[in-house]
Amino acid sequence: MVAHDIPALLGPDGWSTWESLTARIDRKTLAGWVDAGRLRRIHPGVYALPVVADDWRVRVEAAVQACGGVVSHRTALALWGLIPPGGPVHLTVDLRRSGRGTAGVVLHRSRHLTDTIRRVGGLPVTCVERAVVDTWGRPDGVTRPDLRGAAITAVRRRLCRPGQLFDELERRPCLPGRAALADLVGLLADGCRSELEIWGCVQVLRAPGMPAFVQQRRVTVAGRTHFLDAAYEDVLLAVEMDGAAWHGSREQREEDIRRDALLATVGWQTLRFGYRRLTRDPEACRREIHAVHGARRRLFLPPHVR
Repeated sequence: MVAHDIPALLGPDGWSTWESLTARIDRKTLAGWVDAGRLRRIHPGVYALPVVADDWRVRVEAAVQACGGVVSHRTALALWGLIPPGGPVHLTVDLRRSGRGTAGVVLHRSRHLTDTIRRVGGLPVTCVERAVVDTWGRPDGVTRPDLRGAAITAVRRRLCRPGQLFDELERRPCLPGRAALADLVGLLADGCRSELEIWGCVQVLRAPGMPAFVQQRRVTVAGRTHFLDAAYEDVLLAVEMDGAAWHGSREQREEDIRRDALLATVGWQTLRFGYRRLTRDPEACRREIHAVHGARRRLFLPPHVR
């Protein structure tokens, strides 16, 4: 009897297809390895070493090999690095195909597929905007806050633009929760790039009686380009909303000080509000912005009308 090196037969990924294996060994040997626990059948026609059979990435690759289609929904978001991996593997196939999946694989059928395909790590994956909208309609265990975070992060990392999310929403007039996602995308289009900025924009900056502002105002000083969270251009006043996760370190605080000083050289004054103050006392934040805006407005008036 010929002794076979199973890992060598399967290759560096630790899995292979029935067709590839039976081209080198007989079916009886393959069945014997499965019965003995030396191989596991992880999808119809796909076999893996037990040590990798439960690996999420291996399951995704094997599902694509076994079922075809494009990685989509929450699985696509995980491949894009926007949510943690987990759950069944979601694939989208052409509308003419059967939507019947296998154990651990959920198949979706769509007529709008070809123009959404990208590649991540060699795998066919739906584009980010499609994955966000698909998962919003069918979250399959992904929480709404995590989905909001995925959409915000995707725009902040420039994996997609708010306009592309709007275009994808146009395709889905009956999407569950569509209005909430449209509101979020609208805030992203306005320039919000975090949940804290969204809170500050809605609860503080846009409150009745507050002065007009613009978001993500680009300012270049000494060859360095900065984007202001909110800017009152008429008085050169910047408002920055600092999340603890990013601005809590000593190094980042020092960088913020240097940034504010650099902006001051071209006339910008910066107000900074942390998470706790913004969320616990938005009224005090509004009063401070109003007061500083008013004071700077008086400074910008001609001397004879001050």
